[in-house]
Amino acid sequence: MNDLRLAPLPTPCLLLDEAKMKRNIDRLSARAARLGVSERPHLKTVKSVEAARYVLKDGTGPATVSTLAEAEVFAAAGISDICYAVGIAPGKLERVLNLHRAGCRLTVLLDSAVQAQAVAEASRAAGIAIPAMIEIDSDGHRSGLTPDDPALIEIGRILHEGCAELEGVLCHAGESYHAVGRATQAEFAEIERHAVVTCAEALRAAGLPCPAVSVGSSPTAHAAKDLTGVTEMRAGVYVFFDLVMAGIGVCEVDDIALSVLTTVIGHQTAKNWTIVDAGWMAMSRDRGTAAQAVDQGYGIVCDEAGIPIPDLIVLQANQEHGVVAIRPGSNGTMPDLPVGTLLRILPNHACATAAQHGRYHVLPEQDGADLMTWERFGGW
Repeated sequence: MNDLRLAPLPTPCLLLDEAKMKRNIDRLSARAARLGVSERPHLKTVKSVEAARYVLKDGTGPATVSTLAEAEVFAAAGISDICYAVGIAPGKLERVLNLHRAGCRLTVLLDSAVQAQAVAEASRAAGIAIPAMIEIDSDGHRSGLTPDDPALIEIGRILHEGCAELEGVLCHAGESYHAVGRATQAEFAEIERHAVVTCAEALRAAGLPCPAVSVGSSPTAHAAKDLTGVTEMRAGVYVFFDLVMAGIGVCEVDDIALSVLTTVIGHQTAKNWTIVDAGWMAMSRDRGTAAQAVDQGYGIVCDEAGIPIPDLIVLQANQEHGVVAIRPGSNGTMPDLPVGTLLRILPNHACATAAQHGRYHVLPEQDGADLMTWERFGGW
């Protein structure tokens, strides 16, 4: 049955299922409680004040962001405990200080003595002790110090003996996004835990404080069996989930709360293609499932109600055109999809797809209730 609420929406546009989102949030909250750690949810995926209210327990934090623009918007909305979990550039420290002056305790991240010195000097000049966490690399995925790097203590001393505040250590097990299955993800979670706990112990042994020990990626957060020594868990994409997470077994396809509503605009009968008005400008260029066991193209195609159509994917995408076809190698049959048919596409990467849109059209948990509209924001 057609959903009359969707008919007036301009396509392509972003749909969000409130019930699925709430279920995803509750699932991770329950895990964090069982593991005895607090949550510091990453808001980089939602980039929406309304959505953040669901994720944060009391609406004020703690929270994690990936840009200072996120920190500024969320701070203006009353979120007062934020970790900016991307290495700090010295030129951004005045914006950090402005947030502190406005009443937001913004923690920065760093992994070098040069950054630590810049933070200490900015703190001294402003008379504000900027809290900073030292980034730890547990798997060679990105930035951070390895647990045995002697620079750890040097950086800690610069912060602690300067006018900044040594807040603790933070790790993101990014390679877990390539770990298939809960058992393998649990191994990554333990590697991540061991790395930060080792560093926390080293700082304390050197007479330095380390109150916060932070871990987090959506795969490791859902697979960790023991977080002894850890104080907080961060994750972000779990709020919506996506096909990459489903492809490695963190969630099921039915858990994906985000989709792109699109309209059939034509056919290439000889090629068995259906053309829709959602191209890569609506879905993003992200092809995160291409290296997985099942390549989902630019997304799984669902009917208007959000139920996947067997073996139907967005095979290729141009800027404003999506090519819908049966998955290569499948024996499936192309359904009859007349011009004007509304379809929904599940994204490979929720963060990247959502970033293409300015708002969410929210399907309420309550049956038959009117759609809600939540604004998104971008920038750095």
